[in-house]
Amino acid sequence: MREIGIGILGGGYMGKAHSVAMAAVGAVFATTLRPRLEMICASRPDSAERYRREYGFARATADWRELVNDPRVEAIVIATPQDTHRQIAEAAFALGKPVFCEKPLGAGLEDSRAMVAAAEASGQANMIGFNYIRTPASQYARKLIADGVIGQVTMFRGEHTEDFYADPQAPATWRTTGMANGTMGDLAPHMINGALALLGPIASVMAEIETVHPTRPGGEVTNDDHAQMMVRFDNGAMGQMYFSRIATGRKMGYAYEISGTKGAIRFDQEDQNAIWLYRMEGDEAMRGFTKILTGPAHPDYQPFCLGPGHGTGYQDQIIIEARDFLKAIETGHPVWPTFRDGLEVTRVVQAALRSASDRRWIDIQDI
Repeated sequence: MREIGIGILGGGYMGKAHSVAMAAVGAVFATTLRPRLEMICASRPDSAERYRREYGFARATADWRELVNDPRVEAIVIATPQDTHRQIAEAAFALGKPVFCEKPLGAGLEDSRAMVAAAEASGQANMIGFNYIRTPASQYARKLIADGVIGQVTMFRGEHTEDFYADPQAPATWRTTGMANGTMGDLAPHMINGALALLGPIASVMAEIETVHPTRPGGEVTNDDHAQMMVRFDNGAMGQMYFSRIATGRKMGYAYEISGTKGAIRFDQEDQNAIWLYRMEGDEAMRGFTKILTGPAHPDYQPFCLGPGHGTGYQDQIIIEARDFLKAIETGHPVWPTFRDGLEVTRVVQAALRSASDRRWIDIQDI
């Protein structure tokens, strides 16, 4: 085993999640590389020092350049606002340092393409943070589809719905300003990534995007509340997706249903330790969806718990990401999803934005 110095930019919600993951991943997965929490960066010195103390880092800074340039920081985790991702990643790659970046990859298509170019020119490990598709249940769904258990896939329905802005009187914040912070920038990328992981590339999209509450206490809303998309996959399957931050009652509505010629799969992140499988076989009178509880027989479950049905949680998904990032660094081989995979999500988002503006189908190859 050898240590690797980790620098994390951002100490809030995701910065804490990645700090905890890097502290735990060695024990959970017995990784060859063992993270050393070297430095954390926040926007203010007092915040940075507080995160250092609470999360267990050796040092803290309010200057991202100091963190990236420090020789004891050997790998970078970016958990800052989207409009900062590009400059941080480019600086890290220029120094030959691996980078893990939270989604979305950049603030837009230009940033995302530049980040992929920098990553691939450097030859360094690079990954983007799409954690929900890493649940044992969704990993198992990918295997079922790849193994042909439900036959040829004909239809995909997916959503990422939450209700943190369902109340029209919820005040305007940074989340209500700028397209990168709206539903298409914040929630949609997760389910688009899930659709790409489960079914493969998307060929074309038709979208509607809407701001339901254009003003809120404290200011105007300059981004979107919800959106719907029809898609056609490269493999010929049809698809529908819906994204919303105003879906009253939905807390973590990352859900999908996939139909095939031999069966179907259902999943809902609000019940993330179960997957529903229908197999078109046997006595018709006994057919129906079977609830499968995840356990040690499913991907990436056993390192966390030996009890079937006991379940894994949100933080465990981030620990799995940390394991994959360390593996990519150690082996020198890309581990999905890379920055290029993140770029594909950005292309679909951009196609949806153009479709909504032009009110027509858009081919992804034209983006």
